[in-house]
Amino acid sequence: MQLPSHINHSLRSKAISAGGLPLSMIPSFRLIEDELEQVKRLIDEQLAEAREPVGRLLRNVNICSGKMIRPGLVLLSYRVVLDGPCANGLSTKSAENAEKRPKLSKSSTFVDSAVSDNQHDSHYDAICVAAIVELIHNATLLHDDVIDGGQKRRGLPTVNNLCGNESAVLLGDFLLSKAFKICAKLDPEITNIVAGTAVRVCEGELGQIAQRQNWQLSESEYINIITEKSASLFSSCCLLGGLLAGASESQIRSLAEFGLNAGIAFQITDDLLDIIGDESKTGKTLGSDIDKNKLTLAVIHLLRAVDEEEKSAVINSYLLNPVRDSVTRDNVIQKGGISKGLNHEACLERDARCGKESLAEILERFGSFKYAYGRVQEFVTKALNALTDLQESEAREAVIETAKFIGERAI
Repeated sequence: MQLPSHINHSLRSKAISAGGLPLSMIPSFRLIEDELEQVKRLIDEQLAEAREPVGRLLRNVNICSGKMIRPGLVLLSYRVVLDGPCANGLSTKSAENAEKRPKLSKSSTFVDSAVSDNQHDSHYDAICVAAIVELIHNATLLHDDVIDGGQKRRGLPTVNNLCGNESAVLLGDFLLSKAFKICAKLDPEITNIVAGTAVRVCEGELGQIAQRQNWQLSESEYINIITEKSASLFSSCCLLGGLLAGASESQIRSLAEFGLNAGIAFQITDDLLDIIGDESKTGKTLGSDIDKNKLTLAVIHLLRAVDEEEKSAVINSYLLNPVRDSVTRDNVIQKGGISKGLNHEACLERDARCGKESLAEILERFGSFKYAYGRVQEFVTKALNALTDLQESEAREAVIETAKFIGERAI
C-alpha cells in the first residue's frame, strides 16, 4: 500500500512500532519510570491475591506490558502541579483518610523524609489512581477483544482466543472489581470521578455499537462517541493527577482539557492504525473496526467525499463485512485453495488483508488519511494550548512530549 505523500515513511514505521514500545522508549515517561514501577508492583500485589483458576487466567493477560499512557498521564499531571510554584499540597480530607488506605509492601512504598506527610499521602494516592486506571483500561481491552473477536493482544493470544469469551468477560469484570476495591480506600471525591468516568466509557462503547452500519454518521457524532469511550478517561487521568497534587481550579481545568483533546487525538490515531498498521508491530489484531462495521474518521470522510454511486460501491465492497466474507469464502473454494493443500484460514486471512489494502488505497486516493491525520494534529494543538497557563517545568515538557508522541503514532 502506498502512503499519503505528506507522510515520512521512516517516521511512520517508527510510529507504528510504538504499539509495542517499552516504557524507556517513550521519552516523556523517563521522568516517572520509578513511579510506574510502583504502579506495576501495586497491581501485581492486588492480583497475587487471586485464587485459582483466576490466577491461571491472569497469567494469560499482559497487564502493564503496554505503553501505560493513562497511568503515565496521572503521574505526569501530578508532577506538573507539584513542581509548580502554586502547589498547595494534599487536601486535609485525604490526609484524614490515610489510615484507611491499602498498604503497599515495603519494596513498593514511597518513602522520602524530605516531603511532608500530606505530599507523601498524595503521592501514594496518585500511585493508587494510576493503578486503578490501568486496571480499568485492561478490563476494557478484555471486553473489546470479545466484542471484536480479537485473536492477538500485545503480541500474545487473547484470553478469549485461549479460554473462550465467558472467561474473558468475567476476567475483565474481575479486574474492574480490583480497581474499585482500591477506589474504596480513597477520598470519596476521587472515587466519584473514577466511577463517573467508567460510566462514560461504557456509554461511549454502547453508543458506538448502536451506530454500526450508520453510513450517515457525521464527524461530530463520531467525535462525541470517541470522546466518551476514550477521551473521557484521558481527561480524568489528568484531572485526578492535578487534583491529588493540590491544583487550583484553573490548573485542573487546563489539565482536564489537555487530556480530553489528547485522548481524542489518541483514538483517531488508533482508528487509523487499525487500517494501516502492521499486526507484527502493533501486537494486536487489526481491521476489527471494518469487520464490525464501526465507522471511523477516515471512512466517514471517504463516504462524504465520493458520489452516491461510488458510496454504494464502497459500502457493499469493503464495509459490509458479511458480504465480503461470503465472497471471500466462495473465492477460496472456487480457486481450489483447499484442494491444493492451502490452509483455509490462511486463505481467508490473505483475502481479508488484500481487501483492507484495497480500502486503504481508496482512502488514500480521496485524501481521507490526510484529512484524519490533519484532525489529529488539530486536537494535539488544542491539547498543547490548554497547557499555556501551567508553569514551565520538566514535568510540563514531559506532558508536551506525550501529546506529540500521540500525534506521531498516526504518521
